[in-house]
Amino acid sequence: MSIYDFEVKDTSGNMVSLSEYEGKVLLIVNSATKCGFTPQYTELNEIFNEFKDEGFVILDFPCNQFGNQAPGTGEEIAATCRSEYLVPYPIFEKIEVNGENEEPLYAFLKQEQPFKDITGEGARKLKMVLKVMDRHYKDNNDIKWNFTKFLIDREGNPVQRFEPTESLDDVRAKVKELL
Repeated sequence: MSIYDFEVKDTSGNMVSLSEYEGKVLLIVNSATKCGFTPQYTELNEIFNEFKDEGFVILDFPCNQFGNQAPGTGEEIAATCRSEYLVPYPIFEKIEVNGENEEPLYAFLKQEQPFKDITGEGARKLKMVLKVMDRHYKDNNDIKWNFTKFLIDREGNPVQRFEPTESLDDVRAKVKELL
């Protein structure tokens, strides 16, 4: 099984097969427009623009499960991302990444790339927040917060999970390595 076996909805509600991205290196991210990590859009845009001609695509999945930081419909979120953050890559319908209604793609991603630890700048602060929300957060593979990223190789295999606090320089280096 690979991510190419999944279909997701675009912001208009149309089904999109991820097989459309076959042969590309992908970065799948759950995002939010009102989050402390939202400024990551700037660097994600830079990474996308740097590598898009080499077969790299970012797939953005807004999610409102963490502090209600992705308010509005998928179309409204996409419009905000395009106008305020100049996001040039595909944005899909707002989804849930954990729980009973989680997007099947995310169940697969979490199974293939389990949670390891929160590291990087801001890790201590995020760990404190997570301990309040779920003192056993370390014991499951759930997505912990907005802007968790999964790197996918050209064969559709999830090869690395990046927590929101990890350096985007590390993401950039790993993308470059896969290209």
